[in-house]
Amino acid sequence: MTGRNQNVVAEFLLLGLPIESEHRNLFYALFLAMYITTVLGNLLIIVLICLDPHLHTPMYLFLSNLSFSDLCFSSVTMPKLLQDMQSQDPSISYAGCLTQMYFFLFFADLEDFLLVAMAYDRYVAICFPLHYTTIMGPRLCSFLVVLSWVLTTVPAMLYTLLMARLCFCADNVVPHFFCDMSALLKLSCSDTQINELVIFVVGGLIIVLPFLLIIMSYARIIFSILKVPSVKGICKAFSTCGSHLTVVSLFYGTIIGLYLCPSANNSTLKETVMAMMYMVVTPMLNPFIYSLRNRDMKGALRRVFCKKKFHFFL
Repeated sequence: MTGRNQNVVAEFLLLGLPIESEHRNLFYALFLAMYITTVLGNLLIIVLICLDPHLHTPMYLFLSNLSFSDLCFSSVTMPKLLQDMQSQDPSISYAGCLTQMYFFLFFADLEDFLLVAMAYDRYVAICFPLHYTTIMGPRLCSFLVVLSWVLTTVPAMLYTLLMARLCFCADNVVPHFFCDMSALLKLSCSDTQINELVIFVVGGLIIVLPFLLIIMSYARIIFSILKVPSVKGICKAFSTCGSHLTVVSLFYGTIIGLYLCPSANNSTLKETVMAMMYMVVTPMLNPFIYSLRNRDMKGALRRVFCKKKFHFFL
């Protein structure tokens, strides 16, 4: 290849966000506040689930893993983005770029699989309420969590290894605020057909198959509710599934808008905005969705707070 005879880049320059210099400090403060909110909100959910025995149920086991995934997912890119916004040298090493890409793919896929496990949990809870504790036993729940973590390792590692085999030459400017896989492929001076084929096949399966499983779960839920239509049953089903449906809509809505609805105009700006939505906004909103709409989480917060207050006065 001609690229192998040229200098291989040792680092990449992240172009960052299209923000004018006079507004940079304002957006820096905004993104910093959003990141702190994401970290504190997801940590609060994890701590409450660990401390309150009432939350030691399958649904909250999945939720604690989802919160940890959101926390790590946002931490993969946000600290670097905040650093670059205050630095005159927005560079990232070649190894650092591949590492960031790996963990970005890992935690994005992990959230994808965890949402499927949560949808199955809601399906069993509504369609088989009398057998819920039997079906969703500790062994099955642990298996679903471990399976989610294991399955995410394979595609993330595969994509990273395929990216590592490519050669990057003179152009090292990434038109994004993180090491996006599609942006890196455009900079490569090697043949990227294998990478693109794997992304199309494996990536399509990872996005489409879990989404179809979630749709099937909720189709069965709706069918079960319609068999015994009642206002009480509908309200109970909505309270059980409302938070999960909201998170699914946010997660898949941004992915569909970014990858399945391409636009010819301002494609780079659109990709940046949509990436900010599912990498920054969604992880920040998830704790509010699950805490403000959930009586169990509010009750756990009161019990933990009252216990700490009681021990303080003793």
